[in-house]
Amino acid sequence: MGIIDTIWSRSIIGSRRVDKPELRLIITIDGPAGAGKSTVAQRLASRLGYFHLDTGALYRAVAWKVRAAGVSPSDQQAVSRLLAVTRVTMRHDAGRVIVLVDRQDVTDEIRTSEISDMASVVAAIPAVREWLLPVQRQIGARGGVVAEGRDLGTRVFPAAPAKFFLEADMDVRVARRHSELAAAGHAVPMAQTRQDLDGRDARDRSRHLAPLVAAVDACVIDTTALTADQVVERMMAVIVTKL
Repeated sequence: MGIIDTIWSRSIIGSRRVDKPELRLIITIDGPAGAGKSTVAQRLASRLGYFHLDTGALYRAVAWKVRAAGVSPSDQQAVSRLLAVTRVTMRHDAGRVIVLVDRQDVTDEIRTSEISDMASVVAAIPAVREWLLPVQRQIGARGGVVAEGRDLGTRVFPAAPAKFFLEADMDVRVARRHSELAAAGHAVPMAQTRQDLDGRDARDRSRHLAPLVAAVDACVIDTTALTADQVVERMMAVIVTKL
C-alpha cells in the first residue's frame, strides 16, 4: 500500500477546540462541482477554527500522479499498482492547503480542468477510494474538521453530527467553475466548462462505489441565489445546535 501523510497545524485547528474535545465536531459538506463547497468550507473552517479537509485535492493528487506516470486512468490495475509507490502529503500553510506528491508541490498543477476531469475518472476506481478512505477517517478522528467532498456524509463519516449537501442550478455552477479556472490562469471556453461539469456529474452519480448523493440526514442547501457568507450563516444555525 502507498503512503499518505497529513501534517497538522495546532494553530490551524484552534486551541479552544483542542482543549475542549467535545466542541470539535466533524462537519461534512458534499455536493457537485460548482455548488460552492470549497469557498464555504474554507470560510466555515476559518470561523470555527477547524481544519479544512479538501478531499478533492487527494483525488486530484492521485490523478496528477497517474498522468505523470503515463498511466491510463481507465486501466484500473495499473492505477492500483501505482498507488503502492505513491506518497501524498497534505498540510496547511497560512490558511492554504498545500499538496505534495512524492515530495513535489503540485498544489497549483492539480487545479487544472484536465486534472479535474481525470480525478473524476480515477475516483470511480474502487481501489483508489479504498486507498484514500483510511487517511480521511484518520483526520476526522481528531475532530475539529470541516470536510468537503462527494461521499463524506454517506461513506467516509456516516456518523458525523453535522452534514450538509450543497446544490445549485447548472448555469450558476458553470459560471462559478469558469471564474475559478480563470482566476487560476486557466483559459477554458464556457461551453467546455459546461461539458466538463456534465461529464463529472454523470461519473460521480453513476459510479458503483460511493456515488454522489445526499445523506438522508444531511441538510440540503440550494446555493443558487446565496452568497458564500449566507450559506455559512445557514450552516452555523445548524452547527450551534450540535455543540
